[in-house]
Amino acid sequence: MSLYEEDTIAAIATPLGTSGVGKIRISGKNAIKIGHKLFRGIEGKRLKGVKGYTAHYGFVVDPENEKEIDEVIAILMREPHSFTGENVVEIDCHGGMVPLKKVLNIILDNGARMAEAGEFSKRAFLNGRIDLAQAESIIEVINAKTEKGLDVAVDHLKGKLSTKIDEIKDETMKMLAHLEAAIDFPEDEIENFNSDRLGERINFIKESIENLLKTSKEGKIYKEGIKTVIVGKPNVGKSSLLNTLLEEKRAIVTDIPGTTRDVIEEVINVEGLPLKIIDTAGIRKTEDMIEKIGVEKTHNSLKNSDLVIFMLDVSQGLTEEDINIYKSIKDKPLIVAVNKTDLPQKIDQAKIDEFFSDHPLLWISVKNEEGLKDLKDAIVNEVFEEEISDSGDVLITQVRHENALKRALESITRVEESYNNNMAYDFYTIDLKDVLNNLQEITGETVDEDIIDRIFSDFCIGK
Repeated sequence: MSLYEEDTIAAIATPLGTSGVGKIRISGKNAIKIGHKLFRGIEGKRLKGVKGYTAHYGFVVDPENEKEIDEVIAILMREPHSFTGENVVEIDCHGGMVPLKKVLNIILDNGARMAEAGEFSKRAFLNGRIDLAQAESIIEVINAKTEKGLDVAVDHLKGKLSTKIDEIKDETMKMLAHLEAAIDFPEDEIENFNSDRLGERINFIKESIENLLKTSKEGKIYKEGIKTVIVGKPNVGKSSLLNTLLEEKRAIVTDIPGTTRDVIEEVINVEGLPLKIIDTAGIRKTEDMIEKIGVEKTHNSLKNSDLVIFMLDVSQGLTEEDINIYKSIKDKPLIVAVNKTDLPQKIDQAKIDEFFSDHPLLWISVKNEEGLKDLKDAIVNEVFEEEISDSGDVLITQVRHENALKRALESITRVEESYNNNMAYDFYTIDLKDVLNNLQEITGETVDEDIIDRIFSDFCIGK
């Protein structure tokens, strides 16, 4: 039985717009009853008596007048063997707005209500089909920006993170049970409990949590991308670099300084790394009001950037403008790209190498596409202190998970201190319960209802 009892929900589950097919999803106790009322299959086939996981061709009709609304495929899944764990009917209509809305309205008129944002996934969680970490990964799958990001999200959806968390929870619960039994029955021998192995068991829990936390930087990068700002004085090739990396003419390129007046943001895939790359207005003093606004936006983008690509023009030499820009960004994660190596050189290479010795320095020609592979490699190396993980390890992508793991680490560290100081077992159990509680928050066993509501409110209506 669904935790929502009599409530049956419906929504369009595909993006709005014109397409070949659009899907409407119905879930709840009365989903099959509603589908049966509205669907007319070939040779009079209806939905109540058909098997689950079957698809049926026919028409959706208005039951008031038997008017055929759209030619459809109806797919039926019986509880508990569906995504939500409830009876589900999915209707594949033609993808135009008029037929989709008409079919949805008839469904709502016949006993369903409009689903809230993320309510299908929320029901799947509340009905025990998936845990909270798996539910959160649904959005990660939908929003994945690169193949690697998709791999990480799918791993979470399959429960790989949950399995790892469960391993740590199991060890914590066993240790807690043994300690509480030793407290309650000090004269008895507790089965499978060896006080000499307490330090080893505490260390296992602590190291497991620490190893997960170490992946959070890489995980969040694959999920959110790296905000990378291309900066420099006007006409050094910033927009040309953006266009070349995108492999399309996204930004206007001319020989006139100050062409770019606004920030242009796009996402590109660099060795599996989602790069939110931002082309900015050239930084210089100007009396042009529109260009001034562009320069101001450049400075704002720099404040919020994760990485800066600082471009110089080899044919112009190192100018005072270049030096002033560099002074304002030198403390950011920075790559220096000396562009236009296809033109006569006016820059003293030895001087440049020395001046920018604290940062990766690359000599490139955007026009001839020379040095761009080295630039991409430098971006990846600058983002990751170590090589990108390809071991199949679980990556932490959610800030919520990271914070819960940090609290769990603080608690197990207190347990370790109690052990090192030969404290009574009562001190261990208090902090072990905190460890367990924080780990259970990740999978949703102890999380507050308002947090659950907030998580699912970020989902789209049909998911």
